Amino acid sequence: MPIKCLIVDELHESIGPLLAGIGVAYDYRPDITREEIKTVLPGYDGLVIRSKTRVDEDLLTTSKLKFVARAGAGIDNLDEKALQQRNIRILNAPEGNRDAVGEHTVGLILNLLHNLTRGHNQIMAGTWEREGNRGRELGSLTVGIYGYGNTGAALAKKLAGFGCRVIAYDILAKQSNSYVEVVDLAAIYEETDVLSLHIPLTAETKALADTSFFQRFAKPLVFINTSRGEIAPLAAIKEALHTGNIYLAGLDVLECEKFSRMNAQQAADLAWLQESGRVLFTPHVAGWTFESYARINAVLADKIAAFLEQGG
Repeated sequence: MPIKCLIVDELHESIGPLLAGIGVAYDYRPDITREEIKTVLPGYDGLVIRSKTRVDEDLLTTSKLKFVARAGAGIDNLDEKALQQRNIRILNAPEGNRDAVGEHTVGLILNLLHNLTRGHNQIMAGTWEREGNRGRELGSLTVGIYGYGNTGAALAKKLAGFGCRVIAYDILAKQSNSYVEVVDLAAIYEETDVLSLHIPLTAETKALADTSFFQRFAKPLVFINTSRGEIAPLAAIKEALHTGNIYLAGLDVLECEKFSRMNAQQAADLAWLQESGRVLFTPHVAGWTFESYARINAVLADKIAAFLEQGG
């Protein structure tokens, strides 16, 4: 019997032909509800998701899945323990959007260092201010990359032409190369001017970038987060800006990205950051380009094909 796959999120139109090309039958149901997924899931070998569906014990109770494929890098909406206990393989596609995240991160850094958005807004409001918008050159600074996986490595490569020093720390042993010097945490804390987070959200990394984390840095930071908002709570970023541990921040992610679901403290902290004039926000789009939208599908299809060829 052919492998059957259920797709429960809206994906680039290429997903169908790619799955068909590797012999996988599929049902594309991006509007399906969670209760409907639970009802029909026993008829499928694979599940393809993006962000809307939490895959946990409740969803898996009657399933016979062989794999769950996440169209993106993060797998924080998957209960890894429940999937491992059921011998369900987790497949994701961090290679698909690493270049997009790398480019977006560079864009945030340059925008902040050269006051691009602030200068634009001032001119639109009728103010012509040169001295107050004097910039800093990226080439004179040390960029610290916290997490040297797919997106961290992509960022390091894209920074190569700017002449800046690039250092990186990763919990897993990694090797230095022509783009980056792999260092320990002590060097990250001591030498970093621009800090960019590129780590997954796990129980260990949730709220990792708290107030004490920012206090460890020897120099005031330009802080960039394109990973997950829960890693760097708004309250900690606010405090670090207030004390001078951070002097500029670029945030593509928030700890709660549904404004209506923010608690009172989160809403107040966000309002303070918005009014500070020192934070540049983007709406979780660092990895969300036209190119990555299609590339993620190609990566997933290749990984599903490899898994099936291995007898999955």
